Amino acid sequence: MTAKKALIVRGGWDGHQPVAATDLFVPFLEANGFDVRIEEANEIYTDEAVMAETDLILQSVTMSEISREAFAGLRDAIIAGTGFAGWHGGIADSYRNNSDYLQLVGGQFATHPSKAPDLRAGDGSDNFLTYTVHITDRDHEITRGLDDFELTTEQYWVLHDDLIDVLATTTHPVQPYHPWHRPITSPVVWTRLWGEGRIFVATPGHSPEVLEDPNVRTLIERGLLWASR
Repeated sequence: MTAKKALIVRGGWDGHQPVAATDLFVPFLEANGFDVRIEEANEIYTDEAVMAETDLILQSVTMSEISREAFAGLRDAIIAGTGFAGWHGGIADSYRNNSDYLQLVGGQFATHPSKAPDLRAGDGSDNFLTYTVHITDRDHEITRGLDDFELTTEQYWVLHDDLIDVLATTTHPVQPYHPWHRPITSPVVWTRLWGEGRIFVATPGHSPEVLEDPNVRTLIERGLLWASR
């Protein structure tokens, strides 16, 4: 039996620790029959031969840029059946200047609300809030058997369209120091079908510590398998 092929593409902003974060999932992929190739730049997407034989792309590239040719290679591979998956800014805050990429993924990071002004320390922890992840589709193979759970990390506010299939959400409350006027619900976990390909996105994953949360890790591991060709 020929092994499946997984391609890990990582880079971009170092604050999301793309190397340490993706390394967490290499043993899982290998244990599930994947040959894993790791690339530190998204120009690998221009290699038609590599993309044609890739069953799953795990991307962790926050912000950064993508060339027209690299995006076309990624898009065409997904349409042809290659799976595309990732978490947090590595997939939902990539390539902000490419509107076609934003359409491909279906949801884009907008912000992560901060603590109350008098509780802010002036560092990254200002954005760590305790929030609930609500499982909204309990019948899907990615979420089956999981209950709602709490995390203390960045709570992503996501702009999205109706073509995504939402599996879990979170609600941003209204605080006196916020400019919005009613609670906002954002997707936390979603899937998307694009051509023959499957896309999986989870917004938790700011650090390896978040990825090691048992609920988050279960969602991502199942999502990787679901997305694969």
